[in-house]
Amino acid sequence: MNPDALARAVKEQSRQHGFVLAGITTPHPPPHFNSFQAWLDSGQHADMAYLADDRSRARRADPCLILPECRSILVLGMPYSNPQSAPLSNEPDTPRGRVAAYAWGDDYHLVIPKKLQALVTFIEEQLGQPIPNRYYTDTGPLLERDLAQRAGLGWIGKNTCLIAPQQGSYFFLAEILLGLELPPDPPFTLDHCGNCTRCIESCPTGCILPNRTMDARRCISYLTIENKNEIPPELRPLLQNWVFGCDICQMACPWNNRFAPLAGYPAFAPRPGIPNPVLAEDMALSAGEFNQKFKDSPVKRAKHRGYLRNILSVIDN
Repeated sequence: MNPDALARAVKEQSRQHGFVLAGITTPHPPPHFNSFQAWLDSGQHADMAYLADDRSRARRADPCLILPECRSILVLGMPYSNPQSAPLSNEPDTPRGRVAAYAWGDDYHLVIPKKLQALVTFIEEQLGQPIPNRYYTDTGPLLERDLAQRAGLGWIGKNTCLIAPQQGSYFFLAEILLGLELPPDPPFTLDHCGNCTRCIESCPTGCILPNRTMDARRCISYLTIENKNEIPPELRPLLQNWVFGCDICQMACPWNNRFAPLAGYPAFAPRPGIPNPVLAEDMALSAGEFNQKFKDSPVKRAKHRGYLRNILSVIDN
């Protein structure tokens, strides 16, 4: 099979595994690495020190440091549920929180790697031999959105999310580094945000900056998930009713409102009691009950203590 035919076959196989987006790029240094460096140097990555160590910076600047044999990178997108697909309860006597839509179902860290391994197996079967590879989904030192834009999947919006025409931004990104040269797709060079600033205006904490970066120190998703400390008192009222993550800037985006499908990959469909949890019920969860309710769920990343901290802030609101 020649490289062009193999690239087409791999993309078709990707679609069969649930990836609605698939593109190929080179392992050349990502175009926005200097912007990433400046973001780190400004301290806007908050306490996520793992982003700023020397090893991480070097690998994000040069994917070949991850896989020296790398000749191509397959970049993929798998959709999760549209937040509009699970209407909020309006029971006045039952205060509820909100969970970001990406966390309504199974943890993508458990779902997507199996798909990536299956794609590697498919490629090796077509070639009749093993090939060097590494794959990641939000777990490796890669500038994923930069690679996705260069692979033709979409553009990086003003809210820092990758936006794909006809799909919006409700999807997970994943990458397979391959020791195999495949023809790269043309990069996505258009900016379809135009003069729109709805995402910036909608953010309660003002964390989205004019230069397409965000100050994680003020981001609701950071404050309720990655942040291991107390939420600053001046920011707690701005959480509104978000107990895990936030979808506000994406829900404000016209591209999502117009194009994003309601349903995502089945594994990410909403589980009962997760999208819009009853605050009193979840506040009463023991550590064991928390682990049981959120088994194989992204919500476990906040841990029991962090989740209770978030609920207390929302109850105050």
